[in-house]
Amino acid sequence: MRKNALVLADRITSTILFLRGEKVMLDHDLAKLYGVEVKVLNQAVKRNIERFPADFMFQLTLEEARILRSQFVTSSWGGVRKAPYAFTEHGVAMLSAVLRSPRAIQVSIEVVRTFVRLRRILATHADLARKMVAMEKKYDAQFKVVFDAIRELMAPPVPAKRRIGFNSE
Repeated sequence: MRKNALVLADRITSTILFLRGEKVMLDHDLAKLYGVEVKVLNQAVKRNIERFPADFMFQLTLEEARILRSQFVTSSWGGVRKAPYAFTEHGVAMLSAVLRSPRAIQVSIEVVRTFVRLRRILATHADLARKMVAMEKKYDAQFKVVFDAIRELMAPPVPAKRRIGFNSE
């Protein structure tokens, strides 16, 4: 069972997006995880809309949806004309009350755990950055090279850009 939870956590992490300053999951990704159709998930939400205030769920604008589609190159939404809904961590937790299946409850638990784990990682990273700044102030310039190297290791990797087209070299 634990292996399944790890696989599920990896799937969840890969679907968490950062939109409007929030970590969110889109309705179609959640529907896949819960094993229901997007339409069923959205109907359940609409029947219980009082459980989903703006800080729990919001609908993307058509422009945001277009930008997301272009980032993923191909649309996984199958030509959907309406912009998807985005659910924050609290909205995902509320989904377990709306979708009452045992699978929905387990998936919601794993999603919340994943959000918590991400928050913990981000807090650790921020704490480490603060400690580095304090150490830089404390020690003289001879350690600047060391601090620069550590900061470079902490930075997320930048994907290499490949040139598109024919290369005659």
